[in-house]
Amino acid sequence: MSSFRKERLEELIKRVIAETLLREIKDPRIGFVTVTKVKLSKDFSTGDVWISVIGEEKEKKLSMAGIHSAGGYIQRIVGKNIKMRSIPKLRFHLDTSIEEGVEMVHMLENLVREDE
Repeated sequence: MSSFRKERLEELIKRVIAETLLREIKDPRIGFVTVTKVKLSKDFSTGDVWISVIGEEKEKKLSMAGIHSAGGYIQRIVGKNIKMRSIPKLRFHLDTSIEEGVEMVHMLENLVREDE
């Protein structure tokens, strides 16, 4: 399998999951979420999905619980929209990289202010 095909498939799965979360999942626990990355295993049997959640720690936990609860449904929707021999088993993870990046920018700004 070429890496280009794998990357295209990861991006397509990411788009389908994002649209499903936006339009079809009606769980009130799920807040403002963004699918940041999908990474498939070499044999396409599993897919790790990283989700960024905006909000407090409680809101993040509730959103992730709602997403885990809807995981089977999301996987079926991916299967309907993407024609594959077998649909990867999706595993959802909380992505904190955006928050870490914002925190790093604040730290750098503070350092610049101290130097002035």
